[in-house]
Amino acid sequence: MLNRFSAVAVAALAWHCLAFAQTATPSHHQTFQNQPLQNQTLQNQTLQNQTLQNIYGRTHQNLDGRWHYIVDPYETGYYDYRRKPYDESEKGTGGYYDDRQPKDKGDIVEYSFDGSPTLAIPGDWNSQDAKLEFYEGTVWMRQKFTAAPKEGKRYFLYFGAVNYEAHVYLNGRKLGSHKGGFTPFQFEVTGKLAAGSNTVVVKADNKRHQDEIPTVSTDWWNYGGITRDVLLAEVPDTYIADYKVQLAKGDARRIEGYVQLDGSRKEQEITVAIPEANLSARVRTDANGRAALRIPVGKLRYWSPEDPKLYGVTIAAGSDRVADRIGFRTIETRGKDILLNGRSTFWRGVSIHDENPLIPGRLRGAGDMRMLLQWAKDMNCNYVRLAHYPHSEEMIRLADEMGLMVWAEVPVYWTISWQNPDTLRNARQQLTELVVRDKNRASVVVWSIGNETPVSEPRNAFMFTLADTVRALDDTRLVGAALEVHRNGKEVTVEDPLAEKLDLASFNEYAGWYWASNKDMLDFHFNIPYDKPVMITEFGADALGGFHGDADTRWSEEYQDQLYKNQFRMLEAIPGLRGITPWVLVDFRSPRRPHPYFQDFWNRKGLISQTGKRKQAFHTLKAYYDKKQQQYQQYQ
Repeated sequence: MLNRFSAVAVAALAWHCLAFAQTATPSHHQTFQNQPLQNQTLQNQTLQNQTLQNIYGRTHQNLDGRWHYIVDPYETGYYDYRRKPYDESEKGTGGYYDDRQPKDKGDIVEYSFDGSPTLAIPGDWNSQDAKLEFYEGTVWMRQKFTAAPKEGKRYFLYFGAVNYEAHVYLNGRKLGSHKGGFTPFQFEVTGKLAAGSNTVVVKADNKRHQDEIPTVSTDWWNYGGITRDVLLAEVPDTYIADYKVQLAKGDARRIEGYVQLDGSRKEQEITVAIPEANLSARVRTDANGRAALRIPVGKLRYWSPEDPKLYGVTIAAGSDRVADRIGFRTIETRGKDILLNGRSTFWRGVSIHDENPLIPGRLRGAGDMRMLLQWAKDMNCNYVRLAHYPHSEEMIRLADEMGLMVWAEVPVYWTISWQNPDTLRNARQQLTELVVRDKNRASVVVWSIGNETPVSEPRNAFMFTLADTVRALDDTRLVGAALEVHRNGKEVTVEDPLAEKLDLASFNEYAGWYWASNKDMLDFHFNIPYDKPVMITEFGADALGGFHGDADTRWSEEYQDQLYKNQFRMLEAIPGLRGITPWVLVDFRSPRRPHPYFQDFWNRKGLISQTGKRKQAFHTLKAYYDKKQQQYQQYQ
């Protein structure tokens, strides 16, 4: 079992993970997790269940829209009265996924999708039905669509995200299941589509469990449902399943990566072209469908927040062709400096949740996402922490386009079941899905493996494995985690073995709010014992927008504003300070925040209120960022 592995065995497991995870991401988790941890077996299993790289660049049919739904708190549509799943019975029928209609007036059918209300998909159910605001459990959703499958083509049913556990059925037959509420998965449906009308049914269950990722306790709303796009993708029989086209680690003069084919003709010539940069390469895939890329670079505009240049990249193999827009940049640390394209930078950031404060619920599309990212840019940010889970692919692509560096994170949050091997497997799975999806996005500069996890031997082993896993998957970006601080008298420090495995001395601290006050917080000082760049991943204070008092009045805009000013004085004394992401851009909903006046189930640490009004601290942070930008212009 994983929790009994020696250090050598864990390292070996990470190597096995590398061998298959760069080429694909498993989506049928039940099948994947029950396989022996053997290299060839996992390569084959993963290749069969991979998600398409750059799904939006493929021919596809969008299945979004109004889906009929049935709320099922007792899971009557999944289990029989003996608590046995219908889809595991001999016939495989009996559940709501049958979408049955009465055969005659004497037939009993105790559910009806046709007679049920509808939800907008993508979208959570909590914000669309008042009865479901706090609901945690199973909801069934059904969509009908027309298909015209072609000979010689392959088809994949793709989900951008379903929270948390999804079971998917096509025309009454189960395709598979997936755990993880923020990463994509797909099922091949070649040969399973009907010519004409088809029905897809999804059982989504957002119940929290101790052994899952995230665990039972979080500080955000547990939005349930199909929260990102549903697509039916069409590809040739042999197709480009995956690719990586990025600058080599620490080398701005060489593009490295790979192309992975899947299908009956795995050995063929591949062409990779970047016409605007006058770059191209021809390589041949091996018997496994894989070819390595190494392309020397001449003149190139490197991606940065000041110049977010994206190049058109095309990859062609036989009858398949994929087009992408990719930026090229290097990111590395040297002592206490962070070097973007070889130049020292200060990351002027803010943390963001995947939630629209103005229209309740998860972000539903590019308009919502661009609004939040533009608010960050209005504050002169060059960097955002997308917390505490993977945000959508569209959000990352917008960051590419708008020039915002990204801290991308998985929801290994607070106290996880550190000694449960299935929990570790789940965490590694979600981390892999994140990295595989976003590895071609220049904006992503940090892979974060967790937030505020308490130090212990089991936790250390768990987190060390995640650090090794992500480095095996991608060595071109920094690895971070939001650590916790410890206080000894008036000294604040980080005492965490995990810090040695990270590229950044990155931590959360809430001086002035959860410990100390505006009056005494300046008596504290930081001692960070690492020769690494220091990144403050969270600090902040709650302020109800429009509530005013003096700088000692909790919940007032003045208290929050003074706390920010005091934080700047404290943090500037840290020699290696190279960036901050205060908590948080905008107020967000949380069941942990019940105060009837100041909170009303909102976390009020936003610099922008739930109505979109900028609080005083917004302007104070912008002024600080303006000064930091001027200070670091000498390095540009």
